Parts: sequence; C-alpha cells; structure tokens
Amino acid sequence: MFENLSDKLEYAFKSLKGQGSISEINVATTVKEIRRALVDADVNYKIAKQVTDKIKDEALGRKVLTAVSPGQLLVKIVDEELTRLMGGEKADIQIAGNPAVILIAGLQGSGKTTFSGKLAQYLKKQNKQVLLAACDIYRPAAIDQLKVLGEQIGVEVFAEPENKDAVSIAKKAIAHAKTNNLKTVIIDTAGRLAVDEQMMQEIEKLKDKLQPSETLFVVDAMTGQDAVNTAQVFNERIDFDGVVLTKLDGDTRGGAALSIKTIVGKPIKFIGTGEKLDALDVFYPDRMARRILGMGDVVSLVEKAQQAYDEEEARKLSKKIKKNQFGFDDFLTQIQQIKKMGNVKDLIGMIPGVGKAVKNMDIDDESFKPIEAIIRSMTPFERENPDSINGSRRKRIADGSGTSVQQVNNLIKQFAEMRKMMKVMNKMNMGKGKKAMRAR
Repeated sequence: MFENLSDKLEYAFKSLKGQGSISEINVATTVKEIRRALVDADVNYKIAKQVTDKIKDEALGRKVLTAVSPGQLLVKIVDEELTRLMGGEKADIQIAGNPAVILIAGLQGSGKTTFSGKLAQYLKKQNKQVLLAACDIYRPAAIDQLKVLGEQIGVEVFAEPENKDAVSIAKKAIAHAKTNNLKTVIIDTAGRLAVDEQMMQEIEKLKDKLQPSETLFVVDAMTGQDAVNTAQVFNERIDFDGVVLTKLDGDTRGGAALSIKTIVGKPIKFIGTGEKLDALDVFYPDRMARRILGMGDVVSLVEKAQQAYDEEEARKLSKKIKKNQFGFDDFLTQIQQIKKMGNVKDLIGMIPGVGKAVKNMDIDDESFKPIEAIIRSMTPFERENPDSINGSRRKRIADGSGTSVQQVNNLIKQFAEMRKMMKVMNKMNMGKGKKAMRAR
C-alpha cells in the first residue's frame, strides 16, 4: 500500500539532507518532487498543487530548531498536510434508530457484498446484533455470496430470491429485524453505473424510503482518480455519509485515498486491506499519513494485537514463562494469534523503520507453514521438552514435515534463544518486583 508514493517522497526529502537551514531554493526543489510524487500517485493535479503550495508556505514560515534538521521539519509539515488532506481525524459510523439501517452503495465489482460481510463481523465484535439484507435483485450469486459470508461469521441473512423489488425486500428485512430484536440492518445493494439512470433511481428510492442512519459508498481504490470522479457523481445523487475504499492491498497508487475527502467532501470511514473477513480497518488519516511517510503505525498494530488477544491464554502463558515451561505447543498458539491479526507483511510494515526493509520480501501466512509443519511432526513429549530432541529425532521430524534437518536445527536453535531471553526478562521483572516491595 502506497509503496511507490513512500519511495518518491523519501527521494524528495533527500535534497534537504545535510542542509543546515531551510531556504527558498532547497524547499522549492523538494516541494517540486513532492508534487510530482503526488501526481504520480494519481492525486488530482489541482489538489497536489494546493497541498504543496501550503507545504512550501509552512516550511518557509517556520524556524528550524537546533535539535531538528530541515529534513525532519519538512517531514513533519508533510505529515500534517497529508493528514489534513485525508480528513484530519477519523469519522465514526453513525448507528441510530431501532433498528439502525446502513445502506451500502457502489459500482459493480467494487466489493460491496464482501464489505457488507466484513462490516457485519466488525459490528458483531462490538456486541451489536446484526442482520444482513440481500437486496441485489439482479445477481443471484450476490445473494448466495452473502449467505456464505453470513454463515462464516454467524450473522443471519434476510433474502427473498423470487422478489424483484429491492425496496420491498429491504422493508421486510427491517420489519424482521424489529420482530427479532436485531438492532442493526446492513442493506447490500446491486452494483450500478452512474450513467444507468434506472439503477440510479433505484438507489435514490432505497435511500428515500429507508431513511438510513448511514449510507456508505464502496469504491475500488485500484481505479485511482476514477474512484474520486465516480464518488462525486454518486454523492450528488444520494448524498452518502462516508466512503469505503476496498483493495488497498492491491497495486494501488493511493490517489483516491489522498484526494477523495477534499474533492467529494465526504470522509473515508473504512479501508479494506484483503479478502479475509477481518481485513477491514477504520480509517485514521493521521496514521495513514505516518505510514505513507515510512514512520510506521504502532497504535494500529497494538489495536490489532488486542483484538486477537485471549486474556486466559495470556495468563497461562505468563505462568509457563515464569516457570520456564514455554514449549513448542505454546509457540504454535502464538503463531495462530499472529495470523489472526491480518496480513503479516502489513503488520511488520506498521513497525517504524521496518516497512521499507521488508517491502521486496515475500512474507505472508505461507511463511509460517514450514514452522507449523515441523512443530506438528514432533511428539507431544518433544513439544513439551525441546531439549530432548536429539539427532535421530530431528531426522524423523524433518522427514515427517517435508523439511530439511537444517531447517529443524535452525528452528530449535532460535527457539532455545527465545527461551533464554524469556528467562532473562523474567529474572529482571522479578528483580524489579523485589525492589518495589523493599521500597514500600
């Protein structure tokens, strides 16, 4: 996500490295490169010019502190302007009414149905009772897809495949939700082109008759500036409340994310970062700006960890670490927790300074497969007692897991080093605890 833009912005900042002060000449050179980077990322030229003019004015108007280099100051200014460009702060989804109705609209193939399932799961995790309504009356596969998604996340789907009136289906779904005390209804609608007047009238009618508390426009980020233009046309017709950008994990230049708020006047509320149902993130402009500038996003990383975090498992694990009983079964459990958090490469990229180092590396859930295969080829005794794994056992484990003895040796060596580190950290924590007790 935004890798090309990040690289080009970094190149732009290089012209200020080693400079003792900010001048009109060095700022002009840098700003020119920043503008070029934004336009290459498919940001509207007028928006790119406005932003870079503001960056230039800000840079020339600020004094450089002795503790801050001109390059660092400009990065800070660009961070502030990118954040402002993308909306400034996160925009919450509005859920009101009994039931609350959320209307989903967008083009064909933009990922509306998948997003509807993701949103249902997101709300369910917040202890909200959700009903999905299948109102795409033109594509039978959409109804089947929504039913499959509903089964996967444990959310009921209301559908009437024979009914060819989207408004009628939606109203019946809302009545069903009221009867069954389901507090939120997500209306998945058909994909439509802005030039198809009949289809546009249908979505207008749905908005008018349902009076949803939230109308979200789903757009494929990979369509770049076209996404912004389409959003503008749809907004003129249905006055939606927020934008959802899907496929931000793909080969996208990011222009839609950067300029849609300024041009359309509506905030981005969610971004889709993969096919999995948990690959949905609330959009934070400030965090996205930091990621674009290669500064990482530790806050989002911690939040993802907390979502995958099992308190009871954590307590058990803590006890095992204290007794130096951390085994391969525990290691396997930790791998599963990491995989729940989302795309591994994206997670690593949230760590400041690491994203650039791993951008060309092939890192995904598949990377864990050899490790999992090795651990699963061990006997329960071996997993619990790693020190018992001698040469003959290693050969058997390698054969059973389809890996080499060297891979098994490397894993066991790394695991032993990790246990040593845990033991040292545990002693340090115990020492701190004793000092605190004596201080009392």
